[in-house]
Parts: sequence; C-alpha cells; structure tokens
Amino acid sequence: MPTGRSGSIHLFRFAGIDVFLHWSWFLIAMYEIQGGLRTYSSIGWNIAEYLSLFVIVTIHEFGHALACRQVGGRANRIVLWPMGGVAFVDPPPRPGATLWSIAAGPLVNVGLFPILWIVVHGSRIAGMPASQPDLFHLLRAMFYINFGLLVFNILPIYPLDGGQILRSLLWFVLGRARSLLISTILGLIGVAGFIGIALYRGSVWFGALAFFVLLNCWAGFQHARVLLRLAKAPRRGGFACPSCKNLPPIGPFWRCGRCEESFDTFESRAQCPFCLTQYPTTSCPDCGRQSPVGEWTTAAYDAPTLEALMSSLPK
Repeated sequence: MPTGRSGSIHLFRFAGIDVFLHWSWFLIAMYEIQGGLRTYSSIGWNIAEYLSLFVIVTIHEFGHALACRQVGGRANRIVLWPMGGVAFVDPPPRPGATLWSIAAGPLVNVGLFPILWIVVHGSRIAGMPASQPDLFHLLRAMFYINFGLLVFNILPIYPLDGGQILRSLLWFVLGRARSLLISTILGLIGVAGFIGIALYRGSVWFGALAFFVLLNCWAGFQHARVLLRLAKAPRRGGFACPSCKNLPPIGPFWRCGRCEESFDTFESRAQCPFCLTQYPTTSCPDCGRQSPVGEWTTAAYDAPTLEALMSSLPK
C-alpha cells in the first residue's frame, strides 16, 4: 500500500489536499486499456474509461478527506494507485467522528448513482446507442464503475470502507480496542474469501487484493492489542495530551525510531534511554497527535483539564 510521496507523482492540490499518483498506476493502466480494445472503436475511448474510473475514485476519496476535516480531523493527502485510492485521514478518536469520515466516501457514490443513471437513461432515449455508440458505452461504463465501487467498498471486510464502518459502529458498544480487534478478525475471513476467488478464477488482481487486506488486517490486529494494553495501563499524573486531554499511560509505549527500543518517554523526558536520541515532540497513544513534552505539562494544569483529571481519580 502506498504511504504517500515516495514513488508517487504530485498531480494537484485542492482545498489544501495534495493528490498523488503512484507510479504503478501506469503499468496497470497499460494492461487494462489494451485488454478493453474490443469495446470501443479506438483506444482513446478506452483511455477515457480508465481515467473516468480514477475521477470517480478521486471524488470518493475527497469525500473521506473533507468529512474528516468537518469533524475536526486532519486530512491533507490522497494517493491514487492501481487498486483504487487512499485518503490519509486522521479523525478525532471518537466513534462518531470516525464513522462520518469513513461513511462519507461511499455516500459520494450513492450521490453519483442517480445522476449517472439519469445521464445513461437520457442518452438511451436520445438514440445515442445508435448515433454515438462509443460515448454511450463510456457513460454506461461510468455508471457501472460507480455502482461496482459502491458495492465493493461497503463489503464488511477491514480495511475496506464497509469494514471500517462496522468497526465504528461496534466502537459505540465495545470500545475502541475490541471493535478494531473484531473487525480485523472478520477481515482475515475476507482474506480467505479473496484467496479462494483468486485461485478459482486465476486472478492476479484478487490475489493482490487479498495480500493488501491481509497486511492491513494484521497491522490493525497488532494495533488493537496495543490499544487493549493501553486501556488496562495505569495513567501518569502531571501530564496531559494538549489535544485529547488524556493522561499518558505508564509504561514503555513509545518506540525509538533509531534503535527500535521501547521506553517510557515521560520517565526520560522524551529522550531514548538506550541510544540517547532526544525527541522534540511526543505522540499521544490515544489520539496520535504530537506535542512537545512541555505542552503536556502545561495542559495538565489548565483549569478545565485539571478538573477532568480530578474527577477521573478513584474515589
């Protein structure tokens, strides 16, 4: 899965969101375009159809990004690659905010559905299948592309949108960690299904999809285990995250990027005790935001935060 700028071409920037195109897109595009030559009278229409796929995918990803910003999250990058697109969204760690950030993508496809249906139906009434068959086939292809993306994305398989929507709904009932754990386990079942389809159809695409889902499910499963440990860990007084106001956990929940050792950053004042690397900021295990340790100390003694901390202490 592409992670951002590495191996990607910057296409444009809109509403503060940078859109990148992964280099592997060109390889798959050549294969897909050549494979559909029988549908149209010239290759230009095949190129137009393939580009329309990524226009719809881009709009879908902007739905995620703009919804995330609407709930106070961060979203400034979209990467398009052969298997679709990835909007790098960081919503606030609340189930409602996460649900809206994820559901907004499929809702874009829902909104496009009646528009494209009207266009296709109107073009059929206007006699376009006979007078302009290539254009009619393109419009009909766009309708089915949008419908296919909608159906595929709402499959309840993590990390597809449907799996993340399921996780957000479970979050309301089971909490952040257990909802992610259950969703990734269900995603692994989906991996088995994709592998079966890949073997039955001899499809490289479904094989790659199974690999993609497997990697993300495993990463999510590991993250869920960390979240479970965090939920049970005692919390350190005197510090609070400036963003989410939560107290940091006590224990080696931070990993040094240089020596890969785990340590408690608040015991060593943001310095790795093994290789002595000093970190200018400390990430919050709960919300993921990074802030200097000094701001954690200041936030702990802000009046609203102090009141919240006192109420969280055992009676």
